[in-house]
Amino acid sequence: MDSFVIGVDIGGTGTKFGIVDNVGNVLFASEISTKKHEQVHTFIDELHQELSILIEKVGGVGRIKGIGVGAPNGNVYTGNIEYAPNLPWKGIIPLARMIQDKFKIPVRLTNDANAAAVGEMMYGAAQGMKDFIMITLGTGVGSGIVANGQLIYGHDGFAGELGHTTIIPNGRLHAGTGKRGSLESYASATGVAESAIEILEKTDRPSILRDVPKAQLNSKAVFEAATKGDEVAKEVFDFTGKILGMALANFVMFSSPEAIILFGGLTKAGDLILKPTREHLEANVIEIFQNKVKILISHLKESDAAILGASALMWEL
Repeated sequence: MDSFVIGVDIGGTGTKFGIVDNVGNVLFASEISTKKHEQVHTFIDELHQELSILIEKVGGVGRIKGIGVGAPNGNVYTGNIEYAPNLPWKGIIPLARMIQDKFKIPVRLTNDANAAAVGEMMYGAAQGMKDFIMITLGTGVGSGIVANGQLIYGHDGFAGELGHTTIIPNGRLHAGTGKRGSLESYASATGVAESAIEILEKTDRPSILRDVPKAQLNSKAVFEAATKGDEVAKEVFDFTGKILGMALANFVMFSSPEAIILFGGLTKAGDLILKPTREHLEANVIEIFQNKVKILISHLKESDAAILGASALMWEL
């Protein structure tokens, strides 16, 4: 009888999960809110409630091999989420153990971007690649680095936090970490909204974004304005692409990847963000790296890559 694995992708806003077969088909999937749960216990209760419905559809818990979880600051060695700036639960959360206790099946946890990188390597644009960097552009900026065919975890399980590297010294404050000038504070969906607000406040240039209440001024509103030709919105994407391209240039010179694979909501902006990103990457790498690195958009459905990657943690066992 076939067995299945569950992949869970915990994001700062929402948590996606699905049941996956051994060839990478997501058979059933659903989603719950992360941010509404101030306590991790109520989050796990709702996850159990919703996942139990899907588990019954494939014949019950006896057919589930295990649960793989991708989460911000998820430590593959300890099974803990540790000091995740974009989650409502602070400090060290023994999430793998808590989920295992609730479901009574094996659980493995890793960083959400590492999970997405595994999903991309097994099923997506990075199939056959031994050296690539996965960058997730969502509420935050996550990253998974694969070198010589292996995920880079580092001695403590936290290697590859490229979103928290400083790209503008003494730059914008990151509310979650208290640090200044990180890539995440500019190139995330949150950063795009902040850039739009900054430009609108510094100038009196006309923009349809001025009609959007500040609380509703998000990356989607900026994208929609840019597609209508709004100059301020287009400038926001130019600026975001410039910062991202500069950061990617540093990453290329560090690990010489064959490709950088971009994944997440901001990639929907297409050339609005990709064109300046490519330009500034090439402008900032030294000659031996120029025109060598592909920038690719993930082939996997946004909801699937991290679910597949998280589930792949269990197929490895």
